[in-house]
Amino acid sequence: MTVFIASLFLPKTVHFTLPGTPPRGSLSGKSHPGNRPVLEKAPSLFQPQPQLNITPPHTPTEEHKRVDPFTNEDGLRVQLPPLDTTTHALGVGAPADRGSPTWGARPDQPMSRANSPPPPLLIDNNRTLQQKAREMGRQGITQPRTLPRSDSHDRVFAHANWKVVNADQGNGGLRNAAEAAAREGKLGDYTWVGTLGMPTEALKGTQQLQDIEDRLATEHDMLSVFCSDKDFDGHYSHFCKQILWPVFHYQIPDNPKSKAYEDHSWKYYVNVNQAFADKIVKNWKRGDVVWVHDYHLLLVPGMVRKKLPDAKIGFFLHVAFPSSEVFRCLAVRKQLLEGMLGANLIGFQIHEYTRHFLQTCSRLLSAEATPDGLQLEDRFVDVVSLPIGIDPVSLSQHRDESEVKKWIDIMRERYAGKKLIVARDKLDHVRGVRQKLLSYELFLNKNPEWRDKIVLIQVALSTSEKSELDATVSDIVTRVNSSWANLAYQPVVYLKQDIDYAQYLALLSIADALMITSQREGMNLTSHEYLFCQDGKIGEKKHGSLILSEFTGTSSLFGGNELSVNPWDYRACSDAIQKALEMGDEEKERRWNKLYEAVNHHTGSHWFSELGSRLDRVYEEQHRRDQTSVPRLSMSTLIQQYKRTERRLFILDFEGTLVSWGPVNKIIPVSPQRTLDVLNDLLLDDRNTIYVMSGRRPEELDRLFRRIPNLGLIAENGCFLKDCGSSTWIEMADSDQIRTWKESVKNILTYYLERTPGAEIEDRRCSLIFHYKSAEDYEAAMRQATDCASHINDACEEQRVHAIPLDGCVLVEPIDWTKSTAAQKIFADLRSHMAPDVTHKSPVDFLMVVGDGREDEKVFKWANTLGEEKVVQEVVTVSLGIRNTEATATLTQGVSGVLMALQKLAQYA
Repeated sequence: MTVFIASLFLPKTVHFTLPGTPPRGSLSGKSHPGNRPVLEKAPSLFQPQPQLNITPPHTPTEEHKRVDPFTNEDGLRVQLPPLDTTTHALGVGAPADRGSPTWGARPDQPMSRANSPPPPLLIDNNRTLQQKAREMGRQGITQPRTLPRSDSHDRVFAHANWKVVNADQGNGGLRNAAEAAAREGKLGDYTWVGTLGMPTEALKGTQQLQDIEDRLATEHDMLSVFCSDKDFDGHYSHFCKQILWPVFHYQIPDNPKSKAYEDHSWKYYVNVNQAFADKIVKNWKRGDVVWVHDYHLLLVPGMVRKKLPDAKIGFFLHVAFPSSEVFRCLAVRKQLLEGMLGANLIGFQIHEYTRHFLQTCSRLLSAEATPDGLQLEDRFVDVVSLPIGIDPVSLSQHRDESEVKKWIDIMRERYAGKKLIVARDKLDHVRGVRQKLLSYELFLNKNPEWRDKIVLIQVALSTSEKSELDATVSDIVTRVNSSWANLAYQPVVYLKQDIDYAQYLALLSIADALMITSQREGMNLTSHEYLFCQDGKIGEKKHGSLILSEFTGTSSLFGGNELSVNPWDYRACSDAIQKALEMGDEEKERRWNKLYEAVNHHTGSHWFSELGSRLDRVYEEQHRRDQTSVPRLSMSTLIQQYKRTERRLFILDFEGTLVSWGPVNKIIPVSPQRTLDVLNDLLLDDRNTIYVMSGRRPEELDRLFRRIPNLGLIAENGCFLKDCGSSTWIEMADSDQIRTWKESVKNILTYYLERTPGAEIEDRRCSLIFHYKSAEDYEAAMRQATDCASHINDACEEQRVHAIPLDGCVLVEPIDWTKSTAAQKIFADLRSHMAPDVTHKSPVDFLMVVGDGREDEKVFKWANTLGEEKVVQEVVTVSLGIRNTEATATLTQGVSGVLMALQKLAQYA
């Protein structure tokens, strides 16, 4: 069995050695003994980069200002080993995770053939590019210049020497987690699926590209996905970064500077996702597992499912998932959700994102959301939350390096007598760098006694965003430093570049506090690394404080032991800095111990293995419940089970099972005579007990079954119960609680009723039904109904009530009283009245449950559990529905098949 890990970028990439250029990572073209090039000197906290080349640089242009779209974006460093031209294996002494040059502009990789932004032809297929260009010219818009290229450029790369190296882009957290799981034996045979992180169109059709693909597959277990430069640029630089990333982080692109409204890169997003799906399908064998990761590949699960209906597919989203109000702003919202729902298991970092996803699917797709996942028309998709973590083993090895200890000594000497607050963030609006600096400035204003005793070291990683944020942050830093700096003191050390990995670990080890003020973040693993580095393994135990934004996924793991802040509340952030600095040693140690325990529990290896075991479990359960896997009811077996038992209990659904009539609001004048005859025939045998369950009112069921006095009834889906032979109804539900939530729900239903002409509200004793089948505009009514269900589920969750979108209506009913709770009450009563004796070891030795609807599934599950635990000797559960089911058998003949089966059993009275 192979586990395919599909992520946008492979952990490896390729670099070419071109004529007249020095090898990558060397100071010159000369190599030192052992063919091991000398690495560039890393950027330092105190020293500028040496100028190795006196040739004046190119005049900056718009193209050269672009930052590599492939830089690491998950907050966890991609640790690169020293370059080894022979093995390229991980080693000690990881160099910095530097920002790479522009995609397609690396001197040791081919140029991109993509035009950016996507061509205007996508806007209107009936107009030519020239026409559109003229229009843009009249509006003062100029077409972006593409990088110069030539055929000779392509020929050089087609014949140049090349080598496989570790990539400096991609999801470092995922990579570390997979390596940790494999090292600990929790992950066996696995293969990466992804792109090389460089333009490949220049090599298309060459032997060079084939050799690269073969080398990665055979030596590194990596399947390369190749797509055109145009597709990749439109997919990543435009759709992912300009549309998906902002929306997933609650930044709706509705400002005048946004390009999202004129971005037509959806086509390219689909093309890249299809290329991934095709690569997986081509290499998949029965029994293999497919894991798809992150927002770049949302469509892949659905595309693979279409070609491989039986595949075991998991999907994990590493970033935040927004509320339905935000996600619904996407024009292609349904396509994205349906793509994700191709998976058997969908994972998110924390429960909040899980809840947002379930609500969004319920609202936009009218899917039934349950605590465990989503019930679709023909299958069930499990949805879980499981936070990713770091790899403590690898991190501990890197901390043992002499370079780390050297930097700790340097910084201790440099900042002797000072308290250090450290931060490392991407310089974009999501990370809250501006809010952090303003809060720090406020702290210094309010606490003059700290002005020469504290230093904030802010490492800011460059991004592809072009905004005023860079200038704003620089202005704040300048203002703070100009206010309180002197020849011996600088309150803010601001580095607009990443630092050497050894410096990074040293910085975390000596810090007195780490400050993270993200406005929204899926998971911040820098905080995990910081807590791990504070254990005193290197030097003294710091037990520093963690100031953490409440809007990061990580904040939900730490149980309030961090100093939680709202980044927009500058005063609270300022107070948190003061508390972090003035906190007593005993409280610091207590908080740190709790935080450290959480970090050690939620490791990357644990995350990966737990996801794998959950996928195995849900896949088996879903496969067992699949209609194509559930066997047809065997009459011969059923008759044998019936004949060898003495105490029999039948629980039969009414609508769709004993009668073929549809909605419960439709008045039925009389029950079909055949149904009444079959039930009477079965009750002639006093060893049989029969209950009919329905969503109808008690008075309706009394009228329908008045000619069968010994029949038990369950009304309003379990809220009312009438025992066999009794003339009175037992109210199972709490009438006071029902009355309370009804008042709240009626107000919501009335709001949507006024906006849906032709709809109506039906008030039952324990439920409310919003009917829109007869609405004037059915499509608009359906949208209003899904909004209504989502509104009720959000607003009334604490009142133990839920709204379920059904065909033509929305049913609002209590969570605590169902057909299943009524069935359990019936079974408990039979146990108390029919004690076991010498002949009968159980009050019930035959249990048959037949139904066709969603609400019957819980009864099936309860009955099956009784059979598995040997509480009941013979258990038969039968479904007539087309959805996947908990039942152990199906009947394809519908109502007539049920009546025929019951009639045959009655013959053996």
